[in-house]
Amino acid sequence: MVDGCTSARADGERAERRRRRGATAFASIFLVWSVSGLQALAQADAPVAMKAAQLAVTIAYLLSYPLGIWLSSTIGSRAKVWYVAVVTALGLATLGLDGPDFSSLLIYALALGAIMLTRRFAFVFAGCVTVVAFAVSLLTRNGPDWADLVLMVVLTIGISSFAKVGGDLREANREVARLAVAEERARVARDVHDVLGHSLTTVTLKLGLVRRLLETKPGEVERLIIEVGEAEQLSRQALSEVRATLSGYRSTSLSAEVAGARAALASAGITADLPRAVDNVLPEYQESFAYVLREGVTNVLRHSGATSCEVRLGESWLEVRDNGSAAGDAGMSRANGGGAGLTGLADRLAAIGGRIDAGPVPGGGFLLRASVARPVPV
Repeated sequence: MVDGCTSARADGERAERRRRRGATAFASIFLVWSVSGLQALAQADAPVAMKAAQLAVTIAYLLSYPLGIWLSSTIGSRAKVWYVAVVTALGLATLGLDGPDFSSLLIYALALGAIMLTRRFAFVFAGCVTVVAFAVSLLTRNGPDWADLVLMVVLTIGISSFAKVGGDLREANREVARLAVAEERARVARDVHDVLGHSLTTVTLKLGLVRRLLETKPGEVERLIIEVGEAEQLSRQALSEVRATLSGYRSTSLSAEVAGARAALASAGITADLPRAVDNVLPEYQESFAYVLREGVTNVLRHSGATSCEVRLGESWLEVRDNGSAAGDAGMSRANGGGAGLTGLADRLAAIGGRIDAGPVPGGGFLLRASVARPVPV
């Protein structure tokens, strides 16, 4: 899971960096519109100090536009408001130094506000900037440049709408990534529960048997060696399965689970009535039913106090029945179908259109049934 989540997060970060680079590059190209104004400033007949101040403030103002585009997806809402305020102040300072003929340069502050501010404030801000630009343009020799004013209005609407749609898309992508990580965590938690629950229960039973043999029949060395060897084998298997689970490559086999159930029940001294083959179960259901069998047998071993367990299979159903008691705290948990194990099974079966039913049966005992409703042929 760690590798999968890290990879997904890294892919998302790379995609976000590409988007930011593309948007910043486009913003930098948009600065070409100001080149003629900079040339006019450089060629103007003005004192060197005044010209240096004009160029310094104007260039700082212009560069703040692509820098703001780069920062727009990484800083918070309050920082964005402050950034737009600083850029607007730079724009007004530029206008004060360069004169009313440069009122059209306010289009950069307008565009930045449309991108960084919320929709309502962006329109208010853009309207105010447009009014200021229009008022200043009235002081020029040739009067207002209506083409520039129309361009500012169009950009206000276009850039604001585009930025908001892009922001919504980014939020949607973040939500999809968050849900994918949550689903992966749930899958790993479910799989680890299925793997360790059964394996550790069986290991515990075998070690308990070894302890009892040591206490009552210390001379049966060969039997002790066999039981300890099987416990060791189960521990190694559980470790391997956990590693495979965390890598996302684990699958389980129904036939292997039947064999494992037979060995686990025998170790616990529970009479097992299990199918010899699983060929009658449809292939598309076998993996899910394998998890059901594992959880069902684990619950029999842990909670039931049963002396016998019966497993039955069909094309689209599986049943695990025992003759244990449904009384007591553990029994009530089983009777209510609660617990992380049964919840995980319900999620697995739901993914293939199936369901889990669990509860006590008349005459005593407990029944766990998994079934998938097959479509009726037309």
